[in-house]
Amino acid sequence: MIVVKDLEKHYKIAKRDPGLRGAIKSLFHRKFETKKAVKKINMHIEAGEMVGYIGANGAGKSTTIKMLTGILTPTSGEVKVNGIIPYENRQQNASHIGAVFGQRTQLFWDIPVRESYELLKHIYEIPQAQYDETLKEFIDVLHLEPLLGIPVRQLSLGQKMRCELAAAFLHRPKVVYLDEPTIGLDVAVKVRIRAFIKQMNARYGTTVLLTTHDMQDIEEICQRIIIIDDGSVIYDGSIQDIKSQFGDKRVIHFELEDAADSFVLPEAISAVTEVLPKSDEDPHLVSLSFSNKNISGAEVIHTMMNHYAVADLTIADAKIETIVEEIYGRGMKKEVQHEEIL
Repeated sequence: MIVVKDLEKHYKIAKRDPGLRGAIKSLFHRKFETKKAVKKINMHIEAGEMVGYIGANGAGKSTTIKMLTGILTPTSGEVKVNGIIPYENRQQNASHIGAVFGQRTQLFWDIPVRESYELLKHIYEIPQAQYDETLKEFIDVLHLEPLLGIPVRQLSLGQKMRCELAAAFLHRPKVVYLDEPTIGLDVAVKVRIRAFIKQMNARYGTTVLLTTHDMQDIEEICQRIIIIDDGSVIYDGSIQDIKSQFGDKRVIHFELEDAADSFVLPEAISAVTEVLPKSDEDPHLVSLSFSNKNISGAEVIHTMMNHYAVADLTIADAKIETIVEEIYGRGMKKEVQHEEIL
């Protein structure tokens, strides 16, 4: 569905010295520097895949999305979406895609939501029967009935995002780009939005490319992630693969029968485990962090039970946000490659 080969986007940025002298000098001697926002990105996304496209601010995510939607023309490389070159056939490409940008609206600001949907029906030339069926489904799933008669400008952020999602999927697009679709939303709305996205993918086989800083969105919606850093892809694979390769950190929470005020880490595991700061008011709780490359969870549990009376325990796997943060922190560009994962 999406094919990207050696995709690059460069920007020419004007440079000048500070102050009035710099401004006058730049009128006669312009200096430029080239900013490489995207550097030889390659990706293949099959129809029906739901892929998380993540990276730090300024990594090149939005620039990539803009080239996939046809808004920007690449400096070099190839890009095809559903067999279409987006920047050469923008109208044809737009008829097969949907998009939700967390900070921007595609609905019409001063008219009721229902009338925005009616306009989109005509823009995308949606047959009336299909439109009625799809809108009814969205009203039920996203609880839109009370919102349809309200102008968009009067909606809360959570209400607006539910309406935006319905608008993006209204014409049953083959590909949907979601840029921070749950930003600023409360937990209940996030749960409803995630469920809706998964339902649309299951029912219509919609391909979803999701960019977000909320790793919970990634874990619940996507099976595959692509991590981009400084304009280059540093990881492309499944969430389970990255967890198995880099998620060696574990945390075990021990609930002791006695208060943990005088807890001392047993000497046998003191070199390979770490006592985490208490984030819980429970005086009996002790949390130990360790790498299973250095010691197994069974050894940690065995040692603790030999030294303390343990009432209960829970083992927590590494979270995806922790792994991604560690990858960025180590600067593992050369170490984290798709070929290594395979």
